[in-house]
Amino acid sequence: MITRLFLAILFSLFSLSAAAQSRELPDFTDLAEKHGPAVVNISTTQTVRANRMFPQMPELDEDDPMFEFFKRFIPRQPGIPHDFHSKSLGSGFIISQDGYILTNAHVVESADEITVKFTDKREFKAKVIGSDKRTDVALIKIEASGLPSVKMGDPARLRAGEWVVAIGSPFGFENSVTAGIVSAKGRSLPQENYVPFIQTDVAINPGNSGGPLFNMKGEVVGINSQIYSRTGGYMGVAFAIPIDVAMEVQGQLRTSGRVSRGRIGVVIQEVTKELADSFGFGKPFGALVNSVEKGGPAEKAGVEPGDIILKFDGKAVNASSDLPRIVGATKPGSKVPLQVWRKGTARDLTVAVGEMTEEKTAQRGQKRAKPTETAANRLGLVLSELSAEQKRDLKVPHGLLVDEVRANGSRAELRPGDVILAVVHKGTSTEARSVDQFNKLLSQFDKSATLTLLVKRGEQQTYITIKGLADK
Repeated sequence: MITRLFLAILFSLFSLSAAAQSRELPDFTDLAEKHGPAVVNISTTQTVRANRMFPQMPELDEDDPMFEFFKRFIPRQPGIPHDFHSKSLGSGFIISQDGYILTNAHVVESADEITVKFTDKREFKAKVIGSDKRTDVALIKIEASGLPSVKMGDPARLRAGEWVVAIGSPFGFENSVTAGIVSAKGRSLPQENYVPFIQTDVAINPGNSGGPLFNMKGEVVGINSQIYSRTGGYMGVAFAIPIDVAMEVQGQLRTSGRVSRGRIGVVIQEVTKELADSFGFGKPFGALVNSVEKGGPAEKAGVEPGDIILKFDGKAVNASSDLPRIVGATKPGSKVPLQVWRKGTARDLTVAVGEMTEEKTAQRGQKRAKPTETAANRLGLVLSELSAEQKRDLKVPHGLLVDEVRANGSRAELRPGDVILAVVHKGTSTEARSVDQFNKLLSQFDKSATLTLLVKRGEQQTYITIKGLADK
C-alpha cells in the first residue's frame, strides 16, 4: 500500500514537472500564422554591362544546364559588349496598409526592377522611396491598399535571453520561420557607427536580409541585417537593426527622400583604462577627442583635443560608440549642452549642431626630413623635427616625425611616418616641439610609468598608451 502511494506521488510530481516544462517552451505557431502574411519576398534585377566572352553562344539563362556546356566549349572572343541581368533576393515587411515596405538598403541597391511577392502568390512592382546606407534601411512602395501590416515593438524593453522570431526568405525559401534568443543589445560593428545592433542566435541566412525580427507578442523589434560568418552561411551570430532606429530613418525618407544627421566635427576613440589613468579620469567612460575640425561646431563650442566627452544633450556617453548615434539623431541647427572632462574637472559647454555631409577622404604625401637624432630614445624611436613645409602640409604647428622604430619601440604601436604631437601623463599634456625636449621629458619618467602620446597618422589623430619605458 505504501509502495503504491509512493509511486503515485512520484508519478504526480513527474507529470507536474513535465507540464511546467511544456508551458515554458515557446509556441510560435500563432505568431507565424498571424503575422507571416505581412512579410514579403523581394527580388531585384539589375542590368550589368560587360564584355561578352562567347559571341556564338545561344541566348540561354545562366540557370540553364546547357549554359555551362556552351561556356566551356565555345571559343572565347572577348571584347564584344554584352548586357546581362544580375538577380538578388531578400525580404521585407509591410508597415502600412497602403503599401509602404521596410527592407535593407543593400537588398534594393542599384536595382533596375523590384518585385514584391506575397504569401498568397500576388506580385507587385515596387519603387524605392529612399534608402540610407549608414543604417542599411530602405523604404519601398507598392500600389495597393488594405494590406496586412505589422505592429511595432520597443527594442529598449528587450532583454538578453528573451525569445525572438525571424520570418523571411533564406535562399529564396519564402515565409520561413526561425527562432532563437536575444544574445546581446547595443552591439557596435566595424564601419557601423549609427546602429546599436541587436545580436541574436536566430538562424539568419542570405535572403533573410530585410525581414522582421518579432518578439513573443508579435511585435517587430528589429530588421534582420547582417550575420557573422566565416563560411557565408549561418554560424550562430546574427544582427538586427532596432526598429526604433529604422522607423526614424523611414520617417525622414518618406518626408524628404533622404536622412539628415547632426555632426559636431570631432574625431574620437574609446577610453581604455590606461587612457583614463593618463588623463586623470580614473574610469573608462566617455569618448576621447583626438582632434577637432577647424571652424567646426565643436571648436566653436570650445571643445579641445584631449577632452573626454561625458554627456551630449543630457544623454550619458558610456562608450565612444554612443556619441555618433546620439549626435547623428540630433536635429541639425539645434543648440545642445555638452559636458567634457578636462584637466581633472568636468566642464559644461553648448554646441550648435551642424549637418553631416557625405564622407570625403584625402591623401597627402609626406616628405621626411633628415633625422637630427640618430640614437633611439627610451621608447626605441628615432625622431626628427618637422620642417616648415611638413608642418604646412600636415596642418600642425609642431610635432616630431617617427623616422625609425627600433628595439622595444614596437611596444608603442608606433610606425615610421607617425607624427608625435604631445605627451600626456597624469592629466597633464605637454606639446612635443623638439627632439631634445621630448627625450628630456622621457628621462623624467620612472621605468614603470604609463604615458600616452597624441599621434597624427595620415589624416587622423589618435592616442596611444605606452606601459613602461626602457632604462635611462
